[in-house]
Amino acid sequence: MKQFFTAIFIFSVQFIFAQNVYLNKVEKTSSNKDKFLFHLDQEINEAEYLGEIEVQGFSQDDTAVFSQIYKKAKEIGANAFMLKPFEAINGGSQKFDAAHYILKLLYVPSDKFPSEEGNLYLFASSQKDQKISINKKDYILSPRTYLKTPMVAGEIYTVSTKKLLGSTIKIQKSPKNNDQYYRISSARLGNSSQNDGTLHLKSGDIVGLEKSFAEFLSLIYQEMK
Repeated sequence: MKQFFTAIFIFSVQFIFAQNVYLNKVEKTSSNKDKFLFHLDQEINEAEYLGEIEVQGFSQDDTAVFSQIYKKAKEIGANAFMLKPFEAINGGSQKFDAAHYILKLLYVPSDKFPSEEGNLYLFASSQKDQKISINKKDYILSPRTYLKTPMVAGEIYTVSTKKLLGSTIKIQKSPKNNDQYYRISSARLGNSSQNDGTLHLKSGDIVGLEKSFAEFLSLIYQEMK
């Protein structure tokens, strides 16, 4: 009987915290074959409204959530998304809630997206504070936050997880001013690249992110100033 109630409790918790992604409005479709899905933080005249996606419930698995959003957005040919804020009772917009939000789906001609500035974005994916350094300057990234750093042409940026077995990378601003995106994770075990059955401990890792997914994280994570 105890095991039965335990199973019911676990199922209830999973149900309560499940995240659902709905394509709740379709105005029109686009036949474009664009593979990307970029974020717009402000309206542009060239954006064509296609529909809306509603996300209900919270999940720590940001990759899985974005995968669902991407799949539904591509069903109607969207290549851009934009947050549709909920109106507050006393006017204005409610604060963003990662457990419930609506995204407007849009089609934008590829040459009409805002130009990138060549910024460095670092996202904290661990569930506890993560210490990093950029050019020997220390920062503390809280869970589900990100740091945006403008890069200067010709300068080398050394990013480190500040731990003995952690990762360190060196980055330069690209000639095309493309933004660059990386995820900072905490300690993990990894298999040997030699396939010899050994395990290697990393006390912090830095992994490059694809632009579409990174721009989604910049919406649902909080920027650290």
